[in-house]
Parts: sequence; C-alpha cells; structure tokens
Amino acid sequence: MASDGTADVFTPQNVLDGMVTMRGNDASKKTAAMDYLSRFQKSQSAWSVTITILQSSVEAEAMLFAATTLKGKITFDLTTQVQPADLPELRNQLLLLLKKFAPGPRPVRVQLCVCLAILAIQMTDWKDVLPTVVTALGNDVESHACILDFLRILPEEVTEGRKITLSEEELSDRTRELLSDNAEQVIQLLTSYSQSSPAAAKNPLLLECITSWLREVPVSTIVNSPLLSVIIAAIGDESSIQAATDCLGTICRETRDVDDNLDTIGVLLPRIIELRPNIQKYAEEEDDESFKSLTLLFADAGDAWVVAIAREPAHFRPLVDGLLECAALDKDCDVIKYTFNFWYELKQYLVLERYIESRVQLVDVYSKLVDIMLVRLRYPTPDSEDSHSSGGGGGDGGGSGRGGTNASDSGTSGDVLDLFDGDREQEEKFREFRHHMGDTLKDACEVMGVSQCLLKVLNAIEAWMASYAALATPTAVPHWQELEAPLFAMRAMGRMVGKAEETVLPRIMPLLVQIPSHEKLRFATIMVFGRYTEWTAEHPAFLQPQFNYIVSSFQTESKEIVRAAAQAIKFFCTDCRELLSDQVVQMQQFYDQILDKLPEPSQEEITEGVASVVAAQEPGDVYRLLKLYCDPLIERLMSKANAATTEEGKLAVADHLQLITTFVQVVVPSVPAGQENPAVKYWQEVFHVLSTVLENFFDFTPICERVCRCWRFMIISYRTDMTPLLAPMANKLAEGFSVSKQGCFLWVTGAILREFSESREQVDAQITESIYVFFESQATSVLRVMSDLPPRELPDVIEDFFRLLVDALLFYPHKLIASSLCTPLFEAAISALALEQREPLSAALHYLRDFLTYGGPNPAQSGDGLPAVTAAQLQVRVQQLLAVHGELLVKQVLAGMMITFPRDCFADGSGVLLTMFELMPAETTVWVERTLLVLPPGTVTSAEVNRLMDKIRTRLQPEGPDGVSSSGGLRQVRALLQDFTNSYRRRYIAPRDGLGALEATRFHFAG
Repeated sequence: MASDGTADVFTPQNVLDGMVTMRGNDASKKTAAMDYLSRFQKSQSAWSVTITILQSSVEAEAMLFAATTLKGKITFDLTTQVQPADLPELRNQLLLLLKKFAPGPRPVRVQLCVCLAILAIQMTDWKDVLPTVVTALGNDVESHACILDFLRILPEEVTEGRKITLSEEELSDRTRELLSDNAEQVIQLLTSYSQSSPAAAKNPLLLECITSWLREVPVSTIVNSPLLSVIIAAIGDESSIQAATDCLGTICRETRDVDDNLDTIGVLLPRIIELRPNIQKYAEEEDDESFKSLTLLFADAGDAWVVAIAREPAHFRPLVDGLLECAALDKDCDVIKYTFNFWYELKQYLVLERYIESRVQLVDVYSKLVDIMLVRLRYPTPDSEDSHSSGGGGGDGGGSGRGGTNASDSGTSGDVLDLFDGDREQEEKFREFRHHMGDTLKDACEVMGVSQCLLKVLNAIEAWMASYAALATPTAVPHWQELEAPLFAMRAMGRMVGKAEETVLPRIMPLLVQIPSHEKLRFATIMVFGRYTEWTAEHPAFLQPQFNYIVSSFQTESKEIVRAAAQAIKFFCTDCRELLSDQVVQMQQFYDQILDKLPEPSQEEITEGVASVVAAQEPGDVYRLLKLYCDPLIERLMSKANAATTEEGKLAVADHLQLITTFVQVVVPSVPAGQENPAVKYWQEVFHVLSTVLENFFDFTPICERVCRCWRFMIISYRTDMTPLLAPMANKLAEGFSVSKQGCFLWVTGAILREFSESREQVDAQITESIYVFFESQATSVLRVMSDLPPRELPDVIEDFFRLLVDALLFYPHKLIASSLCTPLFEAAISALALEQREPLSAALHYLRDFLTYGGPNPAQSGDGLPAVTAAQLQVRVQQLLAVHGELLVKQVLAGMMITFPRDCFADGSGVLLTMFELMPAETTVWVERTLLVLPPGTVTSAEVNRLMDKIRTRLQPEGPDGVSSSGGLRQVRALLQDFTNSYRRRYIAPRDGLGALEATRFHFAG
C-alpha cells in the first residue's frame, strides 16, 4: 500500500492485505488501509482485481468486498472506464461468477445478481437478458436459487434506475424491454418452478420474486393464475408464512383502486377470510411471528379496500372483524399498531354524510375497539404484586409477567422503571404505543360520538371505585392500572370534546378530585385537568376544585407530578384567565414562593400561565402588575448575574432571562395610538439592568442570545411603541456585535427593520432613515468580519446576517440595491455557498433568490409595488451585477449541488439557477458549460456534458420541438440540472487535493 506519495499498486494480494489491516487494532494503519482501499475502489485496476479475487479467493469477507466493489464500479464507472466493445466480456465474466456462486454464500450471490442487473440496464444492445441468464445458469437446483435472486433484483434495480447514467428516455425504453416485455415469460417461469416440487412451492425466494414483479404484472394475472393458490398454501407453512403474507399483502395493495379491481377483490376476499381461524390459533400457540404476519396481511387488505368496506360494510364485515380480533388477542401489544391506520382511514369515510348508514352498521366495531383499548392502555402488572395490592387484571394491558417491585408503592418516578423491570427501551416503547392508541381513540370518538366514548371512561372509573376505592390506603392502591388507563384515555380524547359537552363530563369531573393518592394516578388526573381547561372555562363551577387539586400537587416530592402541575397551571391560566383575574395578586405570592423550587422548563410554563392572567387585566393595571411580578424576577436576575462565576451559574442567568422574555411576549396591552404603553413604561425602567447584564457577559453566548431574544420580542410585541428605547438599544446592539462577533445581535435589527419600515403607518420618516443607516453600519461590520475569517468559522453569523439581509431587501429594496454595499453583499453571499451546513446555506441562497428577482418583472417585495422607474433602475443594477459575478455564482451553486450542499439545499440552489436562466439565458448557459468542463478529470465525460448542454439549449428555445412554452422549458432545464447533479453526486468522491477549479474564492471587503 503506497502511503508516501508514490503511485499505488493494486494487486489482489495488496487488497487482501489491506482488508486484513482493517481488522487490526492499529488506528493509523487502519486509516491508511481505508484510504488505500478507497482509492482502489475508484481505480481502473479495480475491474480486473475484483474479478480475480472472486475467481480465486476462498475468504467470505474478501469475496463480499470484491462483489460490492464491482457493483459500485458498474453503477458509477461503467461509462467512463469500460469501452462499449468490452461490455460482452464483462457480462460473460459475471455469468461465470454467478454460476460459481450459485450454491452461495448468498450475500456474494446477491451482490453479483445486482451487478448483472445494473449491467443489463446500461447495456442497451443486450436484448435477450432473461434467456441468456437462464441458459447460462442451467437447470440444477442450486441455479434455481440464483435465477430467483436475479429475477427478484432486476425490477428493484430498474426502479432505482436514477443511479444509472441513462437519460430519462433511455431508461424508459430499457424499463419496457427488461420488465414489461418479459412479464409474461417471468410468470410462466415462476409458475413452472412452483409446480416442480412441494419444496419449490414454499420457497420464500419464489414468493419474494412474485412480490418484486407485482409492479410490472397486472395483479389480475397473478390472482387468476395457479400462483395465488401457491401463495395461500405457503401461508400455512412456518418457513414461508412471512414471505407469503408479504406477497399477498402486496397484491392487496395493488388493488387499492377498488373500482378497477372489483373482480380481483372478489377473488381475494374469501381466500383471506378463510385464513381468519389461524388468528386465534397462532395467538393460543403464542406463535408471535405468524400472528404478526397474519395481522399485517389483514391490515394490508383493510387499508387497500377501505372505500369498498365503507360502501358495503356487511359484505366486508368478516375482514373488519378479523382486524378487531387481531387487536383483541394481541396481549403483548406488539401488533395492534398495524391496525391503527385502518381504523383511521375507515373513520375518514364513515364520518361523511354519504356513508351514514355504514357508520350505523360499524359503530359497534368502534365501541368494541374502545373496550380493547381501555385494557391495552393499562400499565403492566409486575409479578411481585400480590392480589390485594394491585390486581392481575392489569396484566392484560401491557405484558403480564414482566417483573419488578411493588408498583403500588407510589412517590418516586422510578416506579415506572420498576414496572418494566428496568428495561427503558420497553418503557419508551409502551409510552409511544399509548400515544398512538390515543389517536385511535380520537377516531372512535368521531365515529361513535364523544359522549359515548366518555361514558365508557366514566363506567370504568365508577367500576374501579365501586370495587377498590375503599381498599386504597396512603401507601397502596389496588389495581391502580385499571383506573389509570381510562384517565389516560380521557386525556387522549380531550381534543375531540367540545366546550358544550353537558352529558358525561359533569359526572366525571367531581370523581377525579377524589382519586386516591398515587403518583401515576395523580399525574394522570392533572394531565386530564390540563387537557380540559377550555371546557372548564365554560363551566366555572368546576374550576376551583381542580385548581386547588393542582396547586396542592406542588407539595409532593414527585418531580413528574410537579412538572405536570406546572404545565396544567399554564393551561388553566391561559384558558381561564378571566375567571382567575380576581386572584392575580394572590397568584403572585404563590408564583414567587414556588418558582425557585421548580426545574427550568416548569418555571417557563408557570411563568407563561401567570403572565396570561396579567395580560387579561385592564391596561391601567398592567404597569402595577408587571412591577409586582417582574421586580422580583429582576432582583433574582441581578443576584444570579453577580454570583455567576462558573458556566453553570452563567447558564442559570440565561435561563432566568427567558422568564422575563415570557412576560414581554404575553403581556401586550392594547393602547390607542399616541398614548404611553404601560408595558413599555415598565421595560424602560429595567432596560439598564438588561444592558448591564449584557455588557458583563459579552463573552458568554447564551446570555447574549437571551438578552437579544428579549429585546427582539419587545420590538415584535410593542412595535412602534418601542420608539423611546430604539436609540439605547441600537447602541448596545452595535457594541455587542463589535465586541463579541455573535449573530444574535443581528436578530433585533431584523425585527426593527420590519416593524419600523416605510410601509408601516405612524412611523416618522426620520426614524426610518436612522434605522436604515444603523442597518448599513451593522452590515459593514459583518462584512469586515467575513473578510477577516473564512465562512466555515462563521456559520451562525452568516445565517443570521443573511436572514437580516432578506428582511432589508424585503422592506428597503430601493435603498439596499442602489447602495455601495450591494456588490460586496452579493460577493459575500457567493462566498458563503462554500459552507456545508444547511441553515447558513439556506439563508444565503434565500437572499440570492430574492435579490435576483429584482432583475425581473416580479420582485419578492413587501407591500405595494415599486414605482415603475425605480423598478426599472433596480433591474438594470441587478443584471449589471450578474453580468460581472454571474459565472462565479453559477460555479459555486453547481459545485454545491454536485458536491457540498446538504440535500435540503438542492431546491434553493436550482432555484437560483432557474432565475438566472430567466434573466440571462444565453450567458447562464455558457457559464454552466464552462463550469462542467472544469470538473475533476474522470468524473464526467465530455459526451455527458455535451448531451446535457444540447438538452438545455433545446429547452431554452422560445418554442421547443414539443411546443413547450418558455416557462415550461425553464422548469425542464431546472429538472435536467437537478438530475445531472444528483447523478454526479452519487458517483463523486472528493479528491484529496481539494476541489480544484471548483474551489471557492475568499471574500475580501475593503470598506
């Protein structure tokens, strides 16, 4: 292995030695070996070396590496490294290798089948692919498996044909030749094989092959052939049931257009219903895999035929009952989730007026489904619980038999972990599962009616209280799982319950405040109260008992309950703020006492709640109440800031600033124009405190960000009422960026630009001008920083800066584009395209896209259109700038799309190119071609470039050969470039010496 700069020597032995080194423990040698093998995989020598290894090696890992490498070569390097005249020889070598590896190992055989399939796609003059492969492999049993693998893989690889460097037309033609034209022959081949022996009929490879060809063969052809009986029979065999149910499920999915497949569905439905007795059989035998496979099959059929079920519920009722049975018998809650989508899709039809009769016929199904859910929602019952402390009935709800300590001993959040025997993965799986079941309960509410669902919850609560409430003690609550499940269900249904529900909720709510003290039960009850606050706001008689229950919950030692209580307080104060207005002063005392005892997220939630109550007061009371609530917060802030000498202490300051910001966001009094805003009056008084904190922590990003966030929301909340604070705020923003070089100081400027733009009413023109001058000053400071440091060291600043520029361009286009900063800003945006992070790249690309629109007739501007003369001047300015810097922009965008951009930035990148083609089609075409011609040698052929450019020029003609309009042609150009860059990206591996001619140039600013 060459590692000293000399030429690499790639021999089979060197490659094998490299693989041995990769398995060693020496990190430096492993890195060198990895580099060597990577270079080998791109080399011309890889063709012969991989074939030699496959012909002679006996080591499975080496053979698999060689086969995988060969697959990559055929996929990405065939057109650039193999002459067309040599393709038949390569095909013959592959056929010989397939014959050799027909007995296995299967991973190598599969990779070679992929190789042959990809070659077949690209070798367009090879017309008799299937006969050649079948003849070459022979008719022995071992070859059958190889042929089946190839037949399974071929449609999959053709479908993924965008990896191949064929044009869309060529790929379409090849798809027809390889798949459509061979479909009948393949079905005959598979039918003959299935009839050759009992073992063949149950071979999973046969079933996988049928599944793969279902996209190409009319589904009715399979259903009306002997293959359907083969598939059904295979479902009864343990070794083939998974492949068979997957195949039959795929057949069902292919009949989703029910009106076009009525006859086929008529054949399939009874054959599937015949399998229903096996559901109970597999459940009783605890054959989990077979039970899962059958559930998936019934779910596939239900999903595919849901509209037919809604039309003819009686005819399809056995299928629906089968799905319900799967849900009922799934004691371990492993497969019920596969039915959820069916219940949702069926509900979507049943709630329509035209299906009201079907809804009546199927309402009992959803009623039974709710009963099943109320059991499945139960937490598991640990084995160690005795019958008097927590009942065995709870075990039906989530896996009886998973041991743990006595779960009725409430008080710590560790109880749930005990319920799952310390298995956090199982615990999280159960939590997620319950929330999905909650969605299905909502579906049932829509079909049955909310009151009927709530009545089931009420019945479950009353049944538990009648049986066990008297047995509950402060330390043990028997069968608590049976009570917690309906509470969770009630919470899940909350979104469906209207404010006017008068039938069931008035009976449930008084029961909830009587629920025994148990961590899980109290938590569930609090979450229910928090979910129904909008209903409580309309039924004030229930407010105080609920609110008292939640407030008292802060005295518990359970962190989980305290977090739930804080969240519930937020909802109560938000939705019942008018009802709680007379308690606003007492609430401050509670808030002040409890705040420091809460975790930071709960502090934010309870702060949002009390701020909502303050916001509901008369404007004349706002200043006094802000002082009452926020003065203690400001005092805490100063105390924390003075004591913040560690990172932990500084983070505490940043977190506390968020509480102040919450009041800024929520308390926004409505004040007539010209009157002093009482909120702004208070923030003026404490502004110096925030400024001082900021000054003292310019070197700590989280505090700077939180102060800037607070100020930004002041501008957003109070808008032009913030005029008295603009000057001191601008000074601190300028100082902050100058000292810290942090992008957060640009956030506030963007908000100021928006709220004090020229299009706003009641904004003094002098203030607007001063704000724009301040913006240019900040922009100049950023440009200087970008000139001093490469983009990779400034990703956050670049993101924030270009988001600010988008705002400036939106509200001040006539000033920005005409200014002396326009050119360096454009150059800076181009230099930022060298980044590889999504957020700053998106910001720069959005700015470029918006900027370029001013070169045409439809600029991305705010408010009324620009005067015609101004618009024309801006068009000239943008096009002049593009004439000078357009080629560099094209180079950077194409380099990004082909090599460096994250996938999320492709659309914006192609959008920039599309706009350039709109503005300057001839010049942009030349720039694209020049860029493609300087791509690294060996990564693209001149023929590919010429073919692409010919297509682009054709599409750019005013009237193309197909009569395509200019706008349609431009969209096709965009698609062509996206396809080309996607294809290039998949086969490109960056050279170690950089990007060469595509390397970005450094940005320099002389201002």
